[in-house]
Formats: sequence, structure tokens, C-alpha cells
Amino acid sequence: MERCGEKGEEAWKNDHWGAQKLIRRKIMYRTIEDFTEDWRQETSSTLRIFRSLTDASLTQRVTGEGRSLGFLAWHITKSLREMGGKAGLHVTIPAGDLPAPASAADIASAYLSAARSLGDEVQSQWSDSSLDEEVEMFGEKWKRGYTLAALLRHQTHHRGQMTVLMRQAGLPVPGVCGPSKEEWARWGMPAKE
Repeated sequence: MERCGEKGEEAWKNDHWGAQKLIRRKIMYRTIEDFTEDWRQETSSTLRIFRSLTDASLTQRVTGEGRSLGFLAWHITKSLREMGGKAGLHVTIPAGDLPAPASAADIASAYLSAARSLGDEVQSQWSDSSLDEEVEMFGEKWKRGYTLAALLRHQTHHRGQMTVLMRQAGLPVPGVCGPSKEEWARWGMPAKE
């Protein structure tokens, strides 16, 4: 496999974004029901992560310039309104235009409100057939069904980053896609390697 420097950055970008356009045609929600089921599950997983944060942990970073736990949690929360709004949904979020709250509980509460709002908006404003309609998203045309899939993957990506920062902050990490080491221990079993 060639690395970026061997192939040239411009060629890599063309290959990468070309592949992303192909993915956008294939990976998308085709029914509101399928999205709603996934959204409930993923919202629950994200809330488990957010509710495990402490106020003191919100400043945890990998490096001095890196994003903090609080920034990432607030970014996930605000992105629901940003991406939802670009797709034509009116997603409400308390204090969405303000900097990240200093309270982990306030961030979790705002996330829950925004996640419920997004789910309700999708169910009440869109239909299965509207998922195939295109919207302007970050200078490109995305189908609504792909936008929902991208929103979910975006949340999952940052949630994964958060779990690393949580470990560095000494917080227990709840299981999301399987048990965490703390959950294995509670069950009296060794954590899987």
C-alpha cells in the first residue's frame, strides 16, 4: 500500500474523496424505522459515555493542543443541530450557541434534548421516500439517508476518542459495543485480551 508521500497528497485526496462519493451512494438509511432503531441504541450508548464524565474530566486532553473531553462531548451535541439543520430539520439544543458548559451533567442533558429532538424531527418531517432526496452538506450534495448515516458515524467516531481520554483521566468506561474491563470485573470474569 502506498503512503501519501509516495503517491502524492493530491492523488491521495482524489482517491479518498472519490471513494467517499461511492460510499455515499451505497451506505445510507432507506427507512425511517431502521434509522430510528439505530438512533435509539446509539443515543443510549452516547449517554452512557456522557454520564460517566465528571466536571473535572472535561479538561482532559491527549496533548496541550488536542481536543478536550468537554469539547468532544459538546461537539457531538452541537453537530446534531448543525447537520440536522443543513438537512432541513429543526433540532433544538439548549445553549447550543454558547461554549461548552463546565458541567458534565449539563452537557449530557443538552445532548439528550438534542438527540430526542433530532429523532422526533426525522419521524415527523421525513418519510422513507424523502431519504433519497439530496441536501446541501458541506459543499456537496448528500442524500438525506446518507446524512443520517454520516451523523451516526460521526458521533461514534468521537465517542471512541472520548473513551481513550476517559481512560487517561482515570474514569471507568462503560461498554458500548461489548463489555468494558470494568464490566467484566463486575461479573467476576477476566477482561478479554
